[in-house]
Amino acid sequence: MEKLYREIIELAPDAILFADREGIIRLWNAGAEALFGFTAAEALGQSLDLIIPEKLRARHWEGYRRVMETGVTHYGKDLLSVPALHRQGTQLSSEFSIVMLRDEMGEVSGVAAILRDVTARWQKEKQLKERIAALEKIASQAAG
Repeated sequence: MEKLYREIIELAPDAILFADREGIIRLWNAGAEALFGFTAAEALGQSLDLIIPEKLRARHWEGYRRVMETGVTHYGKDLLSVPALHRQGTQLSSEFSIVMLRDEMGEVSGVAAILRDVTARWQKEKQLKERIAALEKIASQAAG
């Protein structure tokens, strides 16, 4: 059964990673390599800062430390949408869910995340909102 779990994780097209209590990457699948551009050898042992845009790091670590201390998160069932960082320095839009992992004593040992790149969808939605706003402006000018 363990071989099956390993294959599912490794072959999944979505990025699957695990970070320990300190935010150090301990698992990085092929989907994560494709999404972020870093090989597993480059990512393993590195801080999550590797994929977190600099302007969001303080907020991320505040929340991460709180979750590690309390063992409580709002994102166990809901998708979280956040910008992420590609190896080339470009920003992408991602959605992810997390799985809290605990040790034998029930203490949080870290967080697994399953991520997907939604940049193309986000850009389409942004363009549609801009078009709607422009049309609403034209309609209000024509009515007024």
